[in-house]
Formats: sequence, structure tokens, C-alpha cells
Amino acid sequence: MGVALLVGVFALSFLNASSAQSAVTILSGEPTIIKISEGGTERVAEPIGLSQGRALRCVISQVGSFYYWASRNNLQLARIDGPVFVTYVAMNGSGYIRVLKPDARASAALISPTEAQFDYVEHMLVGPLSVTYYGFDRP
Repeated sequence: MGVALLVGVFALSFLNASSAQSAVTILSGEPTIIKISEGGTERVAEPIGLSQGRALRCVISQVGSFYYWASRNNLQLARIDGPVFVTYVAMNGSGYIRVLKPDARASAALISPTEAQFDYVEHMLVGPLSVTYYGFDRP
């Protein structure tokens, strides 16, 4: 019985290792210019410096057919494709990342200067507070 269990565990671990897929980075974004924090009674806009932006990177990874917010504790994301943007929504409801499709930049630029300037927006909910970053994809 013990040998059969050991052989079964070995076979299962071998199958898991052989079917493991490596992560592919979908977005490696860096917020720039501003951090916006909002609560029920306040809105605070803080400038972001270059070194702070690097520390606040937004990373989305794909493993097989699943997406993860790698820079936020590997939260699983649902991907929603639109004509101009791809939106990745945290499965636990804690936020989302909306990424401009590169081939849609000209269309997005017609919407507003924000769409013309940035590659993504990251919006997080922390209790009743929200935090928003705008940034650029910097692979």
C-alpha cells in the first residue's frame, strides 16, 4: 500500500511539473505623473517621481488561459476585450486595469487627451478608498 501511494504521488508530481506553463508578461506598466486617491469626503492628487513610478509597476501575467495581477499578489483576473481597450478585472473585486490596444491609439486619441497620452489605467479599491494610476507600458 505504501509503495503504491508513493508511486502515485511521484506520478502526480511528474505530471504537474511536465504540464506547468511559464508566465508570459502581458503588461509591464509604470505609472507616471500622478496618483489619485479618493474617499467619500476627499480627493488627493499626488505627483509621482520616476523612482516611485518604478516601485509602483503594474504587471499582468498570463499562464495558459489564465491572467494574473502579478504586481498585486498574483490576483486572478478576468479579461474583457473591447474594440479599443482590454480590461482585466480582479476576480475578488479589488480593482481593474484597462489597457489601450496599440492598434487603437489613433481612435483613442479622438476621445480625450488622457486616452491619447497613456497606455493603461490601474484602479484599485482598498476598503472605501480608491487609488488610480495612469501609466505607460515599459517592457
